Amino acid sequence: MDKKTVWKHDGFDKEKMFDFCEDYKTFLSECKTERECVSRIEQELKNVGALELSEAAEKKAVPAPGDIVYADMMGKALLIFRAGKRPVTDGVRLLGAHIDSPRLDLKQNPLYEDSSLAYLDTHYYGGIKKYQWVALPLALHGVVVKKDGSIIDVNIGEKEGDPVFCISDLLPHLGHKQMEKKASEVIEGEALNILIGSEPVSGTDDKACKTGDACATDMDCKADADGKADTDGKADKEAVKANILNILKEKYGIEEEDFISAELEAVPAGGARDLGLDRSMILSYGQDDRVCGYTSYRALMDEKEPEYTSVCLLTDKEEIGSYGATGMQSRFFEDTVAEYMDLCGCFAPLAFRRLLKASHVLSSDVNAAFDPIYPEVFEKNNCSCMGNGPVITKFTGARGKSGSNDANAEYIAFLRRIMDEAGITYQTAELGKVDVGGGGTIAYMLANLGMNVIDFGVPILSMHAPFEAASKADIYETYRAYRAFLVG
Repeated sequence: MDKKTVWKHDGFDKEKMFDFCEDYKTFLSECKTERECVSRIEQELKNVGALELSEAAEKKAVPAPGDIVYADMMGKALLIFRAGKRPVTDGVRLLGAHIDSPRLDLKQNPLYEDSSLAYLDTHYYGGIKKYQWVALPLALHGVVVKKDGSIIDVNIGEKEGDPVFCISDLLPHLGHKQMEKKASEVIEGEALNILIGSEPVSGTDDKACKTGDACATDMDCKADADGKADTDGKADKEAVKANILNILKEKYGIEEEDFISAELEAVPAGGARDLGLDRSMILSYGQDDRVCGYTSYRALMDEKEPEYTSVCLLTDKEEIGSYGATGMQSRFFEDTVAEYMDLCGCFAPLAFRRLLKASHVLSSDVNAAFDPIYPEVFEKNNCSCMGNGPVITKFTGARGKSGSNDANAEYIAFLRRIMDEAGITYQTAELGKVDVGGGGTIAYMLANLGMNVIDFGVPILSMHAPFEAASKADIYETYRAYRAFLVG
């Protein structure tokens, strides 16, 4: 079957595509964690008058066609409803994406000093090639929650003039044995330690130091019993770490013990950039799967009068199996849909199950674009290509479709009709050769609820790398496809 390209499709609007992708680049640059995604989108929802679900329930504000109601889970997952013309019991049109991405999480006791250098110890999150994360400018994003419940937002390494951080690598002159290791062993997980400082804390003035005086940190010099400065070397012990602790306290109000109740993520520093002399692509961290999260959200916001209730699900923890309270395997989705039905005055256990069965879902997730540098892992007749539009992936899983949703033919025919009637350029693909490929999405979890669901999203290059590449044509065509799905 001939592959079609979006670029040459009749009616392709290059100007609208570039405008759309400029907004998308801003989103990518400002939202590098699931918390940042949820916070930004919630603010936009409030700006257009959307109500939080509990607020709507308190006001007994039954949604009229076009109204938006939303709910979040712990600030890291989000479910948005736009009421349709038909009752919600007729089923919904759901776009489900995840907004977490592979990264390095700080451990709960991360700060240490070794050889007069201060480091942060990390635990990688999701499937990464560890060697890709060394010698790379990193930024710190996340929150620190104090014992009194106050929250300190952390974003260091993105603004003009901000410092950045890195993980050092071994120089090639001394790396002969390292280069002989398998790629999976070149950098060990415990070696992903982030360099954050080298200056020791300032020494204590002898005249000012008296017995019993409190020092800036436990690592600072303390007077001995005669009121004299300590000269046995204690003042130099972990002096660089002490200086870092001083900076954290003075600039951010963070104590060392506050790391225990923090969620801090190290991500590549810097914003999304145009890729290529023709500026036809975008290079950025986190496009898996924020490219589908953003296009799903925008489709719901821009399709203002849907026939069926439109739903956008932005979930967390997909990169580690969708576990936890904010992952797809939690009851957040089911419970929130039930709450929405109750708001509409139509909840009943059987009606709820019938709603799920009557619904149509796109698991909005990426697929691997064909890479001509590594053709041996792809099967050309059944792979996606950059510039050929969004990808319908009938099944994922690994080797024999293990662990996958496998969509039925009737549902695929339904989608074909919608896409063709809307003039959408799309393609179909598997994830690599049969005995090579493998992967999973949230599709099978939604299918387990009895919903019609299939994976449908943007093809990208360098998936799970610190920087991933996507075609602007594919991004914009995916947005158009999602809008067509919501009204189809």
